[in-house]
Amino acid sequence: MGHGNKPGQRQVLESVYSAIALFFILVACVDLCDAATVVDVYRLIQYDISGAQFGSRLANLNHHAGSLHSPPGSDLSRTVLIIPLRDLNITFVTEYITQKQPLGGLLILLPRMFRPENIEMAKSSHQTDGDDQFKTVLAELEKLLVHSKIPYPVYFAFEDDDIEAVLADVKRNDASGQPATATTGGYKLVVSVPEPKKRASPTITNIQGWLSGLKTDEDTNQLPTIVIVASYDTFGAAPSLSVGSDSNGSGVVALLEIARLFSVLYSNPKMRGRYNLLFGLTSGGPYNYNGTYKWLRSFDQRLRESVDYTICLNSVGSWDKELWLHVSKPPENAYIKQIFEGFSDVAEELGITVGLKHKKINISNSRVAWEHEQFSRLRVTAATLSELSVAPELFESTGSLLDGRLFVDETAVIKSVKLVAESLARHIYGHKGKNIQIFAENSSLAVNPSYIKSWLDLLSQTPRVAPFLSKSDPFILALKKELEDHTDEVNVQHEVLDGVFTFYDPTRASLNIYQVASVTFDLLLLLVLGSYLIVLFSFLVITTRGLDDLISLFRRPPSRKVKAA
Repeated sequence: MGHGNKPGQRQVLESVYSAIALFFILVACVDLCDAATVVDVYRLIQYDISGAQFGSRLANLNHHAGSLHSPPGSDLSRTVLIIPLRDLNITFVTEYITQKQPLGGLLILLPRMFRPENIEMAKSSHQTDGDDQFKTVLAELEKLLVHSKIPYPVYFAFEDDDIEAVLADVKRNDASGQPATATTGGYKLVVSVPEPKKRASPTITNIQGWLSGLKTDEDTNQLPTIVIVASYDTFGAAPSLSVGSDSNGSGVVALLEIARLFSVLYSNPKMRGRYNLLFGLTSGGPYNYNGTYKWLRSFDQRLRESVDYTICLNSVGSWDKELWLHVSKPPENAYIKQIFEGFSDVAEELGITVGLKHKKINISNSRVAWEHEQFSRLRVTAATLSELSVAPELFESTGSLLDGRLFVDETAVIKSVKLVAESLARHIYGHKGKNIQIFAENSSLAVNPSYIKSWLDLLSQTPRVAPFLSKSDPFILALKKELEDHTDEVNVQHEVLDGVFTFYDPTRASLNIYQVASVTFDLLLLLVLGSYLIVLFSFLVITTRGLDDLISLFRRPPSRKVKAA
């Protein structure tokens, strides 16, 4: 009889094990039961300057979602605030950060029009009108985040239908006095990424293209050289979104078009001027023009002495009628007067204005506000052409979240190219003061708007924060190839970024948004599951072994003393 019960017992045990396994699987799924959506997010930059820490110091998220509608005095230490940029209260965020109040995390939602694929649609619907206040708030927010040490994760994302639906639910719950918690349920935001780690020995890459002038037998000395320079890298609150369409994508595009124009001009031996042209695309611009500093120190003494003057191009894609020529030497300096007069003559013909700004450099101060100051420190005559009337602060106007394709006009870049190209050509060919258009419209030397637009579009889709660009990055290779097409000789210089600056990965991630149930729901579900398992177990025992065996399971077994008796 005892042996006859073993198959039944084994069947019961197997059924019980299956039920228990099902129980644990269901319990594991109770908390995260509904994945609402997955969103691409872009992390606030994390960096150090001489050991001082800035930016977001954490990357992982695993907290409930909240909104600005949370009840006053709420504990937000385990809450991720979702704040659309349009609703952002800069005073609230400033107080939270400066007073170091606890917060689980921060998710800033950027408008849809900021997406590169939405630019044309935004332009056609005139969504940029009346956004001055909006731009001011974003500029203040970015400055605050970049220059603060923030002990929790901060991410940016673009608005879309899914995340707006989630935010609407979160706002509704917060407004009703039931913010998301472990007790009430709601939405949970989860970002799982490796802990931030330092970028080891980040490199900066300088690219130069040399266009040789015509040297005759009578020229015993080296031909004079004119240098045209633009820094191509960026810095912004979110490295993966820092495209710097204007600062300094517009300067890079202007340089490439000027190189193309003079390559066509110099391709005719009769038109090849007796000036060498040196085009430099430099890196490390936001970091005191560190790349320019190292590039200049690679020049031999003979080349440095041959430089007649240098024109640096910075932010020339968002202006209407006025540009500024920034110099370090006094305006009465003969070379500065010559450069300024040449630009002013062409500007007058184009119906625009060029102003002159003099800012004396302080050799004892390592801070470099303009690229031309690196040349001036080596006593090379140089100037920066820019729409900016004053020198930007550190990490200002270097590729902010506002500096996208939407806010750059290729017409402004075209006018900048005409201004610089005509001024250089008149200087090279001795046509100073003459109303002669060398790069006239509808000629083979005309500025190419399609070329400018295509490069602006490319740069506006390419984040270029130098520490996150490799030596063989496709963008760097594209710049090198473009200069090779327009110049005689191209050289690439790789250098290590100044060790004062330290940067950290990661810069982007995926955000999983889960809809989680409340504890009350969890307990109710567990109760239902438990009741179901008890009924299932009882049914299996009764059908395989009988009611008596089920009852015997709950009887107290006789003690050993009773058995012995």
